[in-house]
Amino acid sequence: MQPVTLYTTPTCPFCIAAKRLLDKKGVTYTNIDVMRDPSRRSEMMEKAHGRHTVPQIFIGSTHVGGSDELHALERAGKLDALLAG
Repeated sequence: MQPVTLYTTPTCPFCIAAKRLLDKKGVTYTNIDVMRDPSRRSEMMEKAHGRHTVPQIFIGSTHVGGSDELHALERAGKLDALLAG
């Protein structure tokens, strides 16, 4: 399984929805809280090509985008293949 990294904040409903989907699928992920560690936000923006909203989701070296994109992959039946690598 590919490593999954999420850049989130604790109060973001889209972050919660993305984590809920991954939890439902049994996916282990690294959660980076950019509210607690603001220095990680610049790291996120660099990796996400300037995007500054949360969540920003990475599966392996692939930048998925946010919660909407993650859920779209799931609806299209493409998320499992991306997770498997």
